[in-house]
Amino acid sequence: MIRILPALLLVAAPAVAQDTITYDTDQSFDDVVFGLESAILDQGLVIDSVSHTGEMLERTREATGSDVVLFEAADVYSFCSASLSRKVMEADPMNIAFCPYDIFVMVRPDTPDTTTIGFRGFPDGPMKEVEALLDGIARAAIGLSD
Repeated sequence: MIRILPALLLVAAPAVAQDTITYDTDQSFDDVVFGLESAILDQGLVIDSVSHTGEMLERTREATGSDVVLFEAADVYSFCSASLSRKVMEADPMNIAFCPYDIFVMVRPDTPDTTTIGFRGFPDGPMKEVEALLDGIARAAIGLSD
């Protein structure tokens, strides 16, 4: 059965590619990062780490034999929810593979006026609750309401 969704719904839906959910904004990288940090903390969560992936890739670009600049800026925020993690791991202990949870923020050189925030999608089942949490955090970070 093929379903045709109304065009309006497609415009309002997040971009999903290779199980990655992303939102684009014209806000600056720094503003999105500030919004993300605030949104994580507003959920009562603690940021475990920030990976400065863009800086690392740029710093090692020549050493790896590349001349490709991948990002103007790119960070990955890792955090966890004790109560939600317990819930999904009680449902299936193998859900440990998804913890901690990550949200990335990036600006690409080919679209310097666009900041992208996103996260990986999760499989059907209990992990969809984690996906909903990450989606709410990502949307809050850029000022999108539910």
